[in-house]
Amino acid sequence: MKKQMSFLGGAGLAALAMLGAGTAAEAKPVHHTDAEFEALKAQVDRLTARLDAQDGAQRNATEQAAQAQAAAAAASERALAAQAAADAAAKAAPAEVKSQLASWKPKLPGLDGTSISGRMYFNISSISAKNGGVKTIGAGSLNGAGFNIKRFYLGVDHKFSDVFSGNVTMDVNNVIGQTANSNFQTPTATTGAAAGATTNVNNVALVGRGFYIKKAYLQAKINPALIIRFGAADLPWIPYVENQYGYRHIENTVADRLSFGTSSDWGVHVLGDLAGGLFSYQISVIDGGGYRNVKLTKSVDVEGRVSVAYKGFYAAGGGYAGKRANDVQGAVLSNGNDLHTASRIDGLIGYKNKLFTVGGEYFHAKNWNNVTTVATDKTDGYSVFGSINFAKTWSAFGRYDWVKPSKILNPTVKDQYFNFGIQWEPVKIVDLALVYKHDRARNGAIGTSNGTIGAATIGGKYSEIGLFGQLRF
Repeated sequence: MKKQMSFLGGAGLAALAMLGAGTAAEAKPVHHTDAEFEALKAQVDRLTARLDAQDGAQRNATEQAAQAQAAAAAASERALAAQAAADAAAKAAPAEVKSQLASWKPKLPGLDGTSISGRMYFNISSISAKNGGVKTIGAGSLNGAGFNIKRFYLGVDHKFSDVFSGNVTMDVNNVIGQTANSNFQTPTATTGAAAGATTNVNNVALVGRGFYIKKAYLQAKINPALIIRFGAADLPWIPYVENQYGYRHIENTVADRLSFGTSSDWGVHVLGDLAGGLFSYQISVIDGGGYRNVKLTKSVDVEGRVSVAYKGFYAAGGGYAGKRANDVQGAVLSNGNDLHTASRIDGLIGYKNKLFTVGGEYFHAKNWNNVTTVATDKTDGYSVFGSINFAKTWSAFGRYDWVKPSKILNPTVKDQYFNFGIQWEPVKIVDLALVYKHDRARNGAIGTSNGTIGAATIGGKYSEIGLFGQLRF
């Protein structure tokens, strides 16, 4: 542009000089000056046109560059959208494949709505048992070490509709007459032995472990406040306490541990939750012999419970009354009177949250083991327990039981039991606990879930240490 202006300036000066010269000389004709001027003007026009063309080309190039940049941005957005769509498709593919495979699976009629569950209590431990300070020996001795499966439950649930469902739960346990820890005793005589021969009745024809039906019921859930079960099902008290206690795989609750109650029986069970779960209840009309012993009797037994739960606090009261399946036709006491009625009163109170649990249980029983005897008896017992979750998968726990099993007939006999330990939960379905247990029978023998402790009037001690656990699926 500067060169162009210099040229134009020079041309102008030359024109002025020529005009000046023409005026002075007045000899040369004017048409020569006009021709030169026109030539210069034409040259200026050509240069201007060239500059305009260059400016236009530059503007076109700028516009094309902007358009190319916009096109590139749009292409980038389309590429990102395509990648996102590809990622979503890749994530959806397994679900679609899984759904497709599921549709190809052969379906067995009637199995829709069926689920299978299981639970196993196991331990590997060392036991020391002494009666009167002397270790027990021989058949039935509790001393030694080994692995044991205390219980194994296998359950099948089926939902027929929103109202009706069913459950069957099998229980693998030691045979009748054997404790959870006692060794099998070789029978001293076989069936049909000569009169007068001693026969270990509990062990004749009973080998190893039994496979029992613990629960088998049809359920009608009218609404959360009214559920009816027909058959063998959980009873109101012991399963409720086990749920609050949380360490059933370590030990039975106090009434169950000393056989002053059971967890399941045959009958009709009505239960439900009220006020959004604030209150709950259950009442069971049952045979009274437990889930392993179904009998026809002249009367039925009744067990019930009412409970409340509010912001971590819980409390419950319950009771039991009946003949415990002994009221068969013609059964009377040896003095001709009617059989006694066994009864039990229960109470539980406590608090639990994500950090810790604490609770206490009390029971009072009357004639529990004296339905068919002329003599009467009473029992009192309590249990306190607690646990603390000090880490995500770790907890510490402890418990203490005190029971007077025979306040009238053997008032000096007492049972004192405690356990404590630490538990690890590697996954949600497995619990492993290092546990120490100690049970002391004072002034006599006491039958427990761990075997008979003590003998006659001398009492005994039972200590166990080991790894206890449960597996659920």
